[in-house]
Amino acid sequence: MLMTLAAAVPAGIVALALLWTGDHSARVQWTLTVLVLGCWLGFALALRERITMPLQTLSNLLGALREEDFSLRARGAATSDAMGEVFREANALSETLHQQRLGAEEASALLRTVMDEIDVAIFAFDGAHRLRLVNKAGEILLGKPAERIAGQSAEELGLAECLAGEPQRTLERSFPGKPSSSARWGLRRSTFREGGLPHHLIVLADLSRPLREEERQAWQRLIRVLGHELNNSLAPIKSMAGTLEGFLAREQTSPDWKDDMRRGLAIISSRSESLSRFMNAYSQLARLPLPKLGRVQIDDVIRRVAGLEMRKRVELQPGPALVIEADGDQLEQLLINLVRNATDAALETGGGVRVGWATSARSLDIWIEDDGPGLPNTTNLFVPFFTTKPAGSGIGLVLSRQIAEAHGGTLNLENRKTATGCIARLRLPIAGPPGGGH
Repeated sequence: MLMTLAAAVPAGIVALALLWTGDHSARVQWTLTVLVLGCWLGFALALRERITMPLQTLSNLLGALREEDFSLRARGAATSDAMGEVFREANALSETLHQQRLGAEEASALLRTVMDEIDVAIFAFDGAHRLRLVNKAGEILLGKPAERIAGQSAEELGLAECLAGEPQRTLERSFPGKPSSSARWGLRRSTFREGGLPHHLIVLADLSRPLREEERQAWQRLIRVLGHELNNSLAPIKSMAGTLEGFLAREQTSPDWKDDMRRGLAIISSRSESLSRFMNAYSQLARLPLPKLGRVQIDDVIRRVAGLEMRKRVELQPGPALVIEADGDQLEQLLINLVRNATDAALETGGGVRVGWATSARSLDIWIEDDGPGLPNTTNLFVPFFTTKPAGSGIGLVLSRQIAEAHGGTLNLENRKTATGCIARLRLPIAGPPGGGH
């Protein structure tokens, strides 16, 4: 206001000087003086109002944005006015912040819904190990609502051990919400920042239920396979024993009854041996030892295995010479199983067998390829005792996969895409399996 008044001081002084030094009556001088001063003050007030009102409007708008009230808008902004441009930008900013807030609220609501629906307990602790966030599964686990446990320390909640030790491990303990028995829990701990301060996120998943379900399914599969194999052996033994008993019960026997007895006993012996082989194969599958790691020259092992196959020449597609950390005996047995299976398939069609290997930055890839008829179904290949061979035991591929996984690797078998036959792919880490046996 003072600057506005000061801007008109020179003109006011000149006007009043001319008025009072001129030949005018006192009445005219005072009238014109009042008029000049009134206009001077009136225009100054109008100019002040023109400047301060838009600024006050803008201040109110920015204050509303700070309070997250996005309903306020600036009105009457002229397109050719600089202040109007400011109003339009402020209105656009308010609309943008409004949309972002709606998006954030919707995302937060979705996150809360997902957290409440998932069947794992989630806890968030601040740097002082005080609870800041918990989902519905966490409330059930602790047996208390979020309102009662928010702000309590991890020690008070019985979760102190979750904030120490390995970030990913298995716990075996009970919680207040599930006090009936001790359960196994999968723990995952990570950190995040909120407000620039570190926080801890704890995720607890109940492993007991899925483990029990997997165990139940495994027992069902095992009992089904064992029952099938036992019935296949015991049914003919029982039948033949009944037949032989009938021979002995007859008062008159045929002249060749001894031959019939020998054939019957031979059948019983054959089925007993088959059942014994089956049980030995099962014992072998259950007693696979941990690999004893050592330095293995992989190209020498592959060449030696290929040379052991005498029924058909195995073509080598050589790769680089490489030494890896592995159990040489187990690895050789794995490759023998794969080469033998490939040769069995190739003999059916008169095709060939090829073995090759290559390396990448961290792994060794070995493939065994055959020109056999292929497999009609690859789903059950690694199911124990499942076999497509009349005299097969159904454990060769299972043992091979166990050996590969014990070395930290993988084994897959699939039909070839560009020709008939199968290809087995073995991938092993070059540095050896993590935590492998020695």
